Amino acid sequence: MKPAFLDLPDREAKPRRAGLTHVIDPGAGRLATADVLDSVAAHVDIWKVGWGTAYVDPTLVSKLQLLAANDIASCLGGTLLEIAWAQDRAEQCLEWAREVGFTHVEVSRGTVAMGLRDKHELIRRAAADFTVLAEVGTKAPGEQLAARHWPAECRADLEAGASLVVTEGRQSGTVGTFDASGRVRPDVVEAVAAAVGVERVVFEAPQAGQQAWFIRRFGPSVNLGNVALGDVLSVETLRLGLRSDTAAVDRREREGLA
Repeated sequence: MKPAFLDLPDREAKPRRAGLTHVIDPGAGRLATADVLDSVAAHVDIWKVGWGTAYVDPTLVSKLQLLAANDIASCLGGTLLEIAWAQDRAEQCLEWAREVGFTHVEVSRGTVAMGLRDKHELIRRAAADFTVLAEVGTKAPGEQLAARHWPAECRADLEAGASLVVTEGRQSGTVGTFDASGRVRPDVVEAVAAAVGVERVVFEAPQAGQQAWFIRRFGPSVNLGNVALGDVLSVETLRLGLRSDTAAVDRREREGLA
């Protein structure tokens, strides 16, 4: 029985337009996926099959079918598409992604040398068949001038046909949106949010402290990405104020004792 005795923030039901939880799958098999979904299906909106694991997973089709049955969008990670583009195989990659059942694709340029014009051409092509998430930033640590350059790239990505932009953070949470120690770079975050609106951004935030920062700054309906499969319920408790990091209840105030 689901408890209902606490006053908690309202959470929009799926399909959500805000408060998206975007997870990264490092290569979980179908049975492991089914086990995770038993607990977290209601809290996951986008499931990214990370890196090139989709290319080598023999259970991929059945896993994508399982995600679809649980109303979870399946997203092909951007690294695989970047490698395909570098080998002049982007069209074949997109055709394959459609055939196996992906609903979303990520278009990025963090691994290979890709110009903005090429990125936007790839977004336009992908948007014909998929919902596109366009990532900004590189995977190398210490990226300079992100706050200056990312906003224009985000706007151009959306104009090219992307539905959402994703700020690079990697699985480590130590690049792009963050410094090498994992601390949020507020200037980068605020510049991107001001440029396109926080509702159009998925902030990659794999660490609990980073997730709490974004929720405190933008509220429980902020879009969070690169959440580990084992951290989905933890993120939901952060959104709902069920952890000390984001809890907003002061009992003294509620009892009129403040």
